[in-house]
Amino acid sequence: MRKKSLLLLLGFWLAMGARAQTAPKTWCNPMNLDYGFTPIPNFSEWGRHRATADPVIQLFKGNYYLFSTNQWGYWVSPDMIDWRFVPRKFLKPWHQVYDELCAPAVLSMGDTMLVLGSTYSKNFPVWMSTDPRKDNWKEAVDSFEVGAWDPAFFLDDDGRLYLYFGSSNTFPLYAQEIDRKTFAPIGIRKEILRLNDALHGWERFGEHNDNTFLNPFTEGAWMNKHNGKYYLQYGAPGTEFSGYGDGVYVGEGPLGPFRYQDHNPFSYKPGGFMRGAGHGASFQDSHGNWWHVSTGVVSVKNNFERRLGLWPAGFDRDDVMYCQTAYGDYPHYMPTGKWNDARTLFTGWMLLNYNKPVQVSSTLGGYLPNNAVDEDIKTYWSARTGNKDEWIQTDLGEPSTVYAVQINYADQDADILGKADGIYHQYRLLHSTDGKTWQILVDKSQNRKDVPHDYIQLDKPVKTRYLKLQNVHMAAGKFALSGFRVFGKADGVMPDTVKQLIVLRGESERRNAWLKWQPVDEATGYTIYVGTRPDKMYTSIQVYGKNEYYFRAMDTDKPYYFQIEAFNERGIGKRTTPQRAE
Repeated sequence: MRKKSLLLLLGFWLAMGARAQTAPKTWCNPMNLDYGFTPIPNFSEWGRHRATADPVIQLFKGNYYLFSTNQWGYWVSPDMIDWRFVPRKFLKPWHQVYDELCAPAVLSMGDTMLVLGSTYSKNFPVWMSTDPRKDNWKEAVDSFEVGAWDPAFFLDDDGRLYLYFGSSNTFPLYAQEIDRKTFAPIGIRKEILRLNDALHGWERFGEHNDNTFLNPFTEGAWMNKHNGKYYLQYGAPGTEFSGYGDGVYVGEGPLGPFRYQDHNPFSYKPGGFMRGAGHGASFQDSHGNWWHVSTGVVSVKNNFERRLGLWPAGFDRDDVMYCQTAYGDYPHYMPTGKWNDARTLFTGWMLLNYNKPVQVSSTLGGYLPNNAVDEDIKTYWSARTGNKDEWIQTDLGEPSTVYAVQINYADQDADILGKADGIYHQYRLLHSTDGKTWQILVDKSQNRKDVPHDYIQLDKPVKTRYLKLQNVHMAAGKFALSGFRVFGKADGVMPDTVKQLIVLRGESERRNAWLKWQPVDEATGYTIYVGTRPDKMYTSIQVYGKNEYYFRAMDTDKPYYFQIEAFNERGIGKRTTPQRAE
């Protein structure tokens, strides 16, 4: 009996050891993809830069396929973490000027994947492949009669095929039934959606939803079906802005009529490091979990400088569509099965070096060192050169347990136009407890991949205080970082509950509210939650360095509820009780 017990105990410890060695994989936004550089010279007047937007992810024959604007190909992944680029020029020579496939529609139909780019032309092809793991495509139809910008295919359960499209601040979104065999239009196109920014505050144009000179843009149509209902999604008010989000209307049929969902925008991220969550696509993974992939905003070197973000999403018990963006640019677990609550994917690893002391090898002009730790992707530090002797060092302020690091490069003085082969980043990441004796934490001095937003989940967490990033080789331009982000846990107490949250919503402008609260001494930031019901607080805004926020995303005709929580390097404090604002 004793021998049997010892064997069982040994087996238990071996199993626990194996489990510890196979920790769940994590990911962190922005997505770490080898984004191409802008293909259009006059889009690069302030400097050449990476850019993509308008993403679609399709699960097809066990792999995930990611298509987005102007990339001369697409990515494939078995797990949505490790992505491999597949080069492909979809457009014919007479369509190619500087551009490539823009805002593509992607559809899995049986054993075939279909791809259509944005166009107003009538002689634009629809492409098809039964094995898109490699560049193996042919034309499904030579000339697609429905010229559609920002197109999205939807195949209903009854086998009928529909196309949704439109991108304008004048014209609406349209829908058109398509013959699934010939791809010819059936009937006439139908107007299905126009913005109503007089009612919906988040749809107003401008960085602060306050631009009265231009009408807002609606674009990026997408359709999903859930529990017999049709969820028509759309992007607004403009891809340049932090408040770029996706709204949703719900209908009983694929052509409507549609009603505006009370919770809107359902995909929204105006705060934090990566801002914006608009013009995206919702899809299910191999476990049946819902996701939303969308466009994030940089808009420094050009209005259309953008990145991609991946967010857990879903439908609640009342079939309300939502997207989980709270702490959405912090590390999250990639699920290996069906989740019950998307919030459980958050690792709890906090940002350890927000506005902490930084030392650097050199500084170019006004691209100051602390720009690399200010949690703003729009600002960045740049060294004077891209040489291998350039470095940046961050001080966590105290010994802390580090689980992951994200290195976000900026495109300072890059000279690449379009998609380049053979470019890569190489570096060494060192750590120290005293700032004097250093050990290598990550060695990528032999890396041959282009990793503009490299995210490293450590094999084992390490207790340390200082981290130094040494450049070895840049993909392009100078050694420059918009975010040198360190994640983990610090010792000590979490912040207290926020006190005296005040929400002021006037009668003259019911789309806006001013929030003010008493600062919490231990806090590095705050997360505000908003909803139209206290049990549906799905909207979140992350605020750093302030104890006030102007919220401009409300509808005029309904009450809202507000909560707030403080966070720091040690964790997240308790949320306040929901507060109603009439």
